[in-house]
Amino acid sequence: MKRLLLCILAFQLVGCAELQQVVNQLPQGTTGIGNDQIAQGLREALNLGIEKQVNKLTSENGFYRNELVKILLPEELQKVDKTLRDIGLSSLADEGLKILNRAAEDAVGEATPIFVDAVKGITFNDAKQILLGADNAATQYLERSTQSQLYNKFNPIIKNSFQKVGADQIWSSIITKYNSLPLTNDVNPDLTDYTTNEALKGVYTMIAVEEKEIRTKVSSRSTELLKKVFALQD
Repeated sequence: MKRLLLCILAFQLVGCAELQQVVNQLPQGTTGIGNDQIAQGLREALNLGIEKQVNKLTSENGFYRNELVKILLPEELQKVDKTLRDIGLSSLADEGLKILNRAAEDAVGEATPIFVDAVKGITFNDAKQILLGADNAATQYLERSTQSQLYNKFNPIIKNSFQKVGADQIWSSIITKYNSLPLTNDVNPDLTDYTTNEALKGVYTMIAVEEKEIRTKVSSRSTELLKKVFALQD
């Protein structure tokens, strides 16, 4: 048994080394695909994720009706929500939750140009790491490349959206009502910052959904380039 396990381990190590060697030597290999095509294939996969998944988030209820990305209340406000429901103010609690998601839907529409610029910047060195990476390796690359810029873009939009949909007034009313109740500790959360970060998480989550589909399902590779590139990681 010990000898068998050693043989299996040796086979796996050789297999990984051979896969890395294949990718490093792609221009001279027999795959019929060059370095720049691999990078372009990954750009195409990310663009597909942006087009198919991120755009869904910009529609009404794009966040609110999507359980993968729906923005829930921060921990500090969960006790506020429960208290409001306990005293018969469920509709106010529901409205408070809904407008957080509405603000995120507003902001995501500004993300696409930033993503497009980041996707254009993928080099073959990036692509080589991404292709051999996890199911969300391309999404992780995009997150590293865009998170700071997107936060700065989203934050003022979400703040303005709160004002536009009356979220600032609604939450001011909710928090004032809660803080006036006996036996409660006052809360004063930064909902703009919280909603901005939750919106970002939602965007990357949906791109990762599409990336995993392309990596694991041949039927999701909708172009010849995607088929060729992702066949290398199968």
